[in-house]
Amino acid sequence: MKTIIELEAQRQTIQIQLDRAKTQLERNAMGQFATPISLANSILEYTKSIMPPCKEIRFLDPALGTGSFFSALLQSFSPTIIEAAVGYEVDEHYGNPSSELWSETILDYRLADFTHVKPPEVETDKFDLIICNPPYVRHHHINGQKERLRRQALNDANIKISGLAGLYCYFMAITHPWMKVNAIASWLIPSEFMDVNYGQAIKNYLLNEVTLLQIHRFDPNDIQFDDALVSSAIVFFQNKKPDKTYKVKFTYGGTIDSPSTLREVSISALNSEKKWTRFPLSKERHISTTAKLSDFFTIRRGIATGDNNFFVIPREEIERRALPIEQFRPILPSPRYLSETVIQADRNGNPKLQKQLFVLDCKLPIEQVKHDHPELYSYLQEGIKAGVCDRYLCRNRKLWYAQETRSESAFYCTYIGRSDKPGAKPFRFILNHSKAIVANSYLILYPNSWVSQQIQANPGLSEQILTALNQITSQALLDEGRVYGGGLHKMEPKELANVPALAVADLLSERQ
Repeated sequence: MKTIIELEAQRQTIQIQLDRAKTQLERNAMGQFATPISLANSILEYTKSIMPPCKEIRFLDPALGTGSFFSALLQSFSPTIIEAAVGYEVDEHYGNPSSELWSETILDYRLADFTHVKPPEVETDKFDLIICNPPYVRHHHINGQKERLRRQALNDANIKISGLAGLYCYFMAITHPWMKVNAIASWLIPSEFMDVNYGQAIKNYLLNEVTLLQIHRFDPNDIQFDDALVSSAIVFFQNKKPDKTYKVKFTYGGTIDSPSTLREVSISALNSEKKWTRFPLSKERHISTTAKLSDFFTIRRGIATGDNNFFVIPREEIERRALPIEQFRPILPSPRYLSETVIQADRNGNPKLQKQLFVLDCKLPIEQVKHDHPELYSYLQEGIKAGVCDRYLCRNRKLWYAQETRSESAFYCTYIGRSDKPGAKPFRFILNHSKAIVANSYLILYPNSWVSQQIQANPGLSEQILTALNQITSQALLDEGRVYGGGLHKMEPKELANVPALAVADLLSERQ
């Protein structure tokens, strides 16, 4: 029989071959992203250190793949205490060669869809140790299975999962009845569940149905999977009802057992905190009357055109085609192409930029367009032939070539950015003196009526507000936003609205 070192070397070779035989699109649909063996080993070693003493171990991996966690199990635990090891894999592409690879070991490799398998009814047949990197399948790839999975999650773990949740959320719920009392589970999952609305069901489960021990979040710039841009977290918990007085260990960066930052957070704080990724880098949030951006602005996303390549046109192209400029609105370029912080306007209200862009926003019926603006009608016909009119956003509009209603504003904020350079701010505030609207790569900050009145009465106040907005610290913004692999940060309107705005409040209080 081969040694575990030899088997692991063979497994890695098989993994590479199997991955190469599938397209990236196929792997995305199935959520096939293998756990690197170095990470699998560190997870098993750390899990071993937090397990209660036991003479024998029953191991389960509900999404086995080629078996990196089983390989790590054999390297971390003595074979003499492994009573049983069971793994499920739904994809025969990975399952058949992997089953053959481990055929002479204790592993019971089962080629089946774990979500369709009934859990053991007898306690002794359940498992002491669950380690899993569940399929990272987005909700729109869960074809026709959502209602069944949602009922199953509610029945198995008392979790009401949103229809927007990924498959990994269902895996965590469905695995619950497979655990023995006091069993330890380690889940390698996207850290997005800590911030997004659909992750609340998982957080409720971790706070109410089991005892959450630790969440280790990797530095977003330290991507754990070479083939998936996902910010990862490892969730450790024990299958016993929680003691509401205990604290959960949150760790960040470095390694699981030697993180760069550690903080213990109370259950009461976690129950009231929607943004778990603020830990451990930030302290527990206390009830505060501190002013927020929502006290001064209404915040909305920029427009979603449905096809920027078709709808957003440079001035030169409009003039070359003799298109009617009055059927277009000025629009700012993508943040990556905008270096200016203050946008000045020309005499027509268009932004003074080297390259002026305009978005088609025609409210005229197609027959009137054909009669009054034949050049524009011809351009629309090009869009029809190219299938632009059949895109989701376009086909659900009354007029497929008319944009959603958005008025311009004096203040914009970039929606997405990176923090992969020291001191870099992932989000930028922009002062807009023009009539330019923005696409959904920006957030729009509409001053409330009182702030608008103050700006009208004080011509230089807009510049002062921009300065105050830029005094908001990166950490204050990151605390409310969300992060993805590679240090990519995003900010939704409600998240930006919740950002503290002390400098803005101090500035405007002087006007009261």
